[in-house]
Amino acid sequence: MKKLTVRDIDVEGRKVLVRVDFNVPIKDGIITDDTRVRASLPTISYLLEHGAAVILMSHLGRPKGKVVPEMSLEPVARRLEELLGCPVVMADDCVGSAVEEKAAALQPGDVLLLENLRFHAGEEKNDPGFAEKLAALGDVYVNDAFGTAHRAHASTEGVTRFMSVSVAGFLMEKEIDYLSRAIADPERPYTAILGGAKISGKIDVIQHLLDKVDTMLVGGGMMFTFLKARGYGVGASLVEEDRLDMARSILERVEREAINFVLPVDTIAAEAFSETAKSVTVPIEAIPAGWIGLDIGPETIELFRVEIAKSKTIVWNGPMGVFEMEPFAAGTRAVAEALAEATRNGATTIVGGGDSAAAITKLGLQNAVSHVSTGGGASLEFLEGKTLPGVAALTDKPA
Repeated sequence: MKKLTVRDIDVEGRKVLVRVDFNVPIKDGIITDDTRVRASLPTISYLLEHGAAVILMSHLGRPKGKVVPEMSLEPVARRLEELLGCPVVMADDCVGSAVEEKAAALQPGDVLLLENLRFHAGEEKNDPGFAEKLAALGDVYVNDAFGTAHRAHASTEGVTRFMSVSVAGFLMEKEIDYLSRAIADPERPYTAILGGAKISGKIDVIQHLLDKVDTMLVGGGMMFTFLKARGYGVGASLVEEDRLDMARSILERVEREAINFVLPVDTIAAEAFSETAKSVTVPIEAIPAGWIGLDIGPETIELFRVEIAKSKTIVWNGPMGVFEMEPFAAGTRAVAEALAEATRNGATTIVGGGDSAAAITKLGLQNAVSHVSTGGGASLEFLEGKTLPGVAALTDKPA
């Protein structure tokens, strides 16, 4: 970490404005997965223990600059109270005179949660006026929201222009530490496992990681674009026709540079995209016409297991199949279990947010790997080698 963290500043008696990522799933007013809330606890607890008053801010969903009652952070305030064991005051808004009064009245040990930042259009527009109003609420700024660090929004980038010091929280520090080591100084052999529906969302990360890894394993819907580019018939499986040339150029490159780029050798194909559809395990060259490949097959699972077992650093982003449907979840489950086994054997294993994080959490293996990122898009952009605006804006450590 070349940026200051909460450890580097004195917070006693100060009001600390903290950007957290409380963008959690809520159904009928109940949080269905509080992983992101729990991930913020080390930073919040540290600040409270060191005599700060804490002002938390986050977005939730996509209200598009309008007040949407169903996207209020009120349920998060109640859950946070339970987890912290202390009162959490909920503000009616995130800016304005009433919020300023609440913030001014805070005493050390108090916690205030601002209402959804995205109820204001100025948040996503990174409006300087909106950012300045947020900054006026606190004395120092902490960004602990890695999941939004790839966005230059008012609460992640704009606010830092109006603060004397802006530092990383513990979650932000942990995310950057794990992902940086995976890119800059991985223990080898280094393997990347990439899945998910589309090649288009992962092209940059594939291109960037090909220079870094010893092995790349490819599954998920994206595998069919590569397989078609290689000349296979893929039935009615998902193929991005406009990406076939790009897939061919990647395949030519891995052959030219002798990169261990492993594509599936079999698939679970179904008559239709349905949990109850008739399905069959077939070699990838024998997908029936009109059928859809929806998971990697058992031979591919074994192939992937062997590669994972040999690895010392593993980054996984994207499920191997339609894991939400039980008949097509075996590939994703097997990769998660292989990662857990590799971790027990001393490998560093990183799950890159998004659907991969959802899958490993659903399987109850989130604590069996080294690190599960809280940011899908942010971790992808980091692995692509991009600068994250929310990180770049933080105060540098003295040289």
